[in-house]
Parts: sequence; C-alpha cells; structure tokens
Amino acid sequence: MSVSAFSTSHRSSVISTLRAAGCVFAEDEADLILSTAHTPSEVAAMVERRAAGLPLEHVLGWAEFQGLRFSVDPGVFVPRRRTEFLVGRAAELAGRAAVVVDLCCGSGALGAALAAGLDQVELHAADIDPAAVRCARRNVADAGGEVYEGDLYDPLPDALRGRVDILLANVPYVPSEEVGLLPAEARVHEARVALDGGADGLDVLRRVTEQAPAWLAPGGHLLFETSEGQVAAAVAAVERAGLVARVVSDEERYATVVIGTWSGRGPWPMRQRPWPTR
Repeated sequence: MSVSAFSTSHRSSVISTLRAAGCVFAEDEADLILSTAHTPSEVAAMVERRAAGLPLEHVLGWAEFQGLRFSVDPGVFVPRRRTEFLVGRAAELAGRAAVVVDLCCGSGALGAALAAGLDQVELHAADIDPAAVRCARRNVADAGGEVYEGDLYDPLPDALRGRVDILLANVPYVPSEEVGLLPAEARVHEARVALDGGADGLDVLRRVTEQAPAWLAPGGHLLFETSEGQVAAAVAAVERAGLVARVVSDEERYATVVIGTWSGRGPWPMRQRPWPTR
C-alpha cells in the first residue's frame, strides 16, 4: 500500500507518535512504514514497535543497501550504510567475475549486493548465528549463492580453498567493554555475537586473517571494516598472515576499510581454480 493510500491526518498521527518516541527522522520513517504496511492495523503495530525502540529495519522487515532492498529479520545485524564503501571497493577489485565469500554475513546483504553487480559470480556466505543464516539464505537466492551455518571458515566447502577472489569479512570489532555503550537499537536488538570483537575488538579479525591465505586465490583480496583507532593493529594482523595491506577510507561515511592481498607465495597449498559459475 502506498503512502497516499493513507490520509494526511493518519500520516500526521504517525509522525507525531514517532517524534514523541525520539525518532529524529520521524517524517521519513513514517513514510517508510506507511509504504510498507498493508492495513491501518499493521501500521499501528509497526509504529508501536518502532516507538518501543526496535530498529526501523526490523520493524519494516527490510533494509536498503547499495540501492537494493534486503530482508532483515528480528535480531539480525542490520547492514550499515557506511559498509557500502567496503562493497564498492570489493567491486572494483572483483572485475566482472569472481568467487566471493562473505564471512560473518549477517543478512547476507554484502555478498548479495556485490554479486548483483558482477557478470559471473560464485557466492558463498557463512555466519554462526542461525537467525542470520535463515535470513541470508533468502537474500542470496537470486545470486544462486550458498549460505552455511558455523564458525568463520569451518562450514565452508573444502573445495573453496585457494580459489576465493574476494573475501568479505564484516567481523565484529567493538571491544567487549564498549558494547554496553552502543545505541540501544544495536545493543538490545542485534545479536551480541555480531558486535563483540573481544577485549580489543580484534579477536575475530585475527582468526580471519590467520586463515585467509589458505582460502584466497593468488591475487585474491580480503576486505574488512575497522575503526580508525584499530587500524595499526588490524594492518599488523593482515601483514602477519603474509598479506599485503592497504587502508582506504571515506570521511563522509566515516568508513575505514583494510584490504589484504594474497600474493600466492607462502606455505598454503593452492588448488586449481575453475571459472566461476552463477
């Protein structure tokens, strides 16, 4: 149902309720709710959930990312708009065809958004959270991707070793003691496993970088976000694994991305890589 299907007074009432609940962009949120809901009772239920503090994306059941709409179920990590910068850098490196792995995939939005811009893609995604896996399976279906439940690389098919061109790792990087300082929308309504990166925020990242050379194809790239204060330690972890690191940033989106490139020289066994298929 479109926004115009509801009366002006109805829209005004929704805006007033959202504004009273502290929603800074009440007008925009009201329009999204009204365009998503099918009935007045559904509008009321959505407004109630949003006013109670649920993330707007969980209320709507979807999030816009990279110009596309992806399902986001309750409790699943909401893809951040700043992460579009990471996907853009991955697209530049991928060319028109690639084998892509999306680790800590959450809703699967990163891998699916990247795949949407490629001519040929073999997409695999994994997450340890069962709710995220269920959600991601819907979002990667159009790309013909596979989603696995498990810890980082553990559930991935062994045949992927040495074949991955683009390894997206949207790992949690909030230090444990700072999780409690996050906005309630994240702290209360998203899985802690998607936020908590351990004592210094880099525990999961170190595990990803350590094993990355075993999975990357020669010339393949690992990409992940981090905070400005963690850049030096993150780069050190990448280089310790034998990857060549570089840092790119977008001040407008407050996004910092580390790219690690695997030369193919090292102790990890490489396997012949077939042409990627959709």
